[in-house]
Amino acid sequence: MEQQKLDRINELAHLAKERTLTAEELAERDTLRKEYIAEWRKSTIETLENTVILTPDGKRHPLRKRK
Repeated sequence: MEQQKLDRINELAHLAKERTLTAEELAERDTLRKEYIAEWRKSTIETLENTVILTPDGKRHPLRKRK
């Protein structure tokens, strides 16, 4: 996610602590949060897919997906 969008999320969070956000600001915040969470999930899944378990006998096993 672009740094500009992260800064805007933080700016809206600070504004929300000081005052009530307008409907437009709330919609923008929700959109940015959804985008951030989607990118975070994608990154986390990619990390887990590339993680392996190394056993004491030297074998490498990829993580299994949970059902």
